[in-house]
Amino acid sequence: MMEATGIILAGGKNLRLGRNKALEIIGDKTVIERVLARLSRILNTIIIVTADGKNHLMPLPDARFVADIYPGKGPLGGIYSGVSGSSTDLNIVVACDMPFLSTDLLQHMLELAHGFDAVVPRTRESLFEPLHAVYSRNCLPVIKSHVESGKLSIRAFLAEVKVRYVEEDECRRYDPELLSFFNMNRQADYERALKIAERD
Repeated sequence: MMEATGIILAGGKNLRLGRNKALEIIGDKTVIERVLARLSRILNTIIIVTADGKNHLMPLPDARFVADIYPGKGPLGGIYSGVSGSSTDLNIVVACDMPFLSTDLLQHMLELAHGFDAVVPRTRESLFEPLHAVYSRNCLPVIKSHVESGKLSIRAFLAEVKVRYVEEDECRRYDPELLSFFNMNRQADYERALKIAERD
């Protein structure tokens, strides 16, 4: 187990899929159970960020729930809430609708984190994965400043901290199909997830 905390962001409104993505069944588990199970393989402590800090999902005894300090401020506010509620310097932050996380890739990212404020996958020059990333507590003052001034772009925040980007070829060494970054926004995504789970 590595000295880091897993943070699952579950405060979104799920507007595109139209229902709670975290509770969709993939294989024999809900999506949130799959995310929690993957993180629990490498981390002792898991935090789930919800709008009010309450568990509206299902019994998840291995996780601690914290409230979004900046409700309505998007993923950046959720990252701040999770990291500020953590007792470790390093924190893996993922979205609640990523059922195929690679623990090998996540461990690699943690190992890269020394000397950086964040470790973020980047599969193309303009496409990065800030909700599958490692953040240190050094990020908190910068995030707080951005959120409180209404600047909610994660890209803009990352421009002000020291980031180690993990490029696509490096990601593929640990996750050849890049399924770690698969998430569910539409019904077609859910149907694809069911097919992936058959061979997962």
